[in-house]
Amino acid sequence: MVFRLKRRVIFFATSNINKFNEARRVLAEFKISVGMLKAKSLEIQSDCLEEVAKASVMYAFRRCYLPIVVEDAGLSVDALKGFPGPYAAYVYKTIGNRGLLKLMEGVKDRKARFESVVAYFSGELREPVCFVGAVTGKIALSERRRNTKAGFGFDPIFVPSGNRKTFAEMSLEEKNRNSHRANAFRKFGEWYRASA
Repeated sequence: MVFRLKRRVIFFATSNINKFNEARRVLAEFKISVGMLKAKSLEIQSDCLEEVAKASVMYAFRRCYLPIVVEDAGLSVDALKGFPGPYAAYVYKTIGNRGLLKLMEGVKDRKARFESVVAYFSGELREPVCFVGAVTGKIALSERRRNTKAGFGFDPIFVPSGNRKTFAEMSLEEKNRNSHRANAFRKFGEWYRASA
């Protein structure tokens, strides 16, 4: 059984309120309402972010049968040969920002790339649809935040190209003008409105 909500609302399966707030603001630009669904997601191990996002959205859909999106992100550091890439969440949980900065001690080439994949599925589709957003930048020399609660994940150490601030030093509006996640959600928003 699939609940059809006639494109009035979609659900974002995440337990991260910060990600939800970023997505909600971007999707509001397209007049798309989004609800937060705290569904435990399945995260497969893969070198491909799209594979991870597709598996996760299908798992979430089978638990709720609602039109649903998931988002997965990876941080690739040039000097570390693309590490941590799609394993960014695990690396953040285990060594965090300080651990990554330790790996970068004395490294001059600090170029990095953040990538986000938003996967959408509803019972009206044959398979999930994915939207990719990316931003280049560099790894800061130390953690930098706007305040003690600002930013999450690798935000305090990532400076997007053309900026002096880390994502954690930016307001939500500033970050959404620059971020990989906002870019991916805008692509989704454009597609969703066009296919309504």
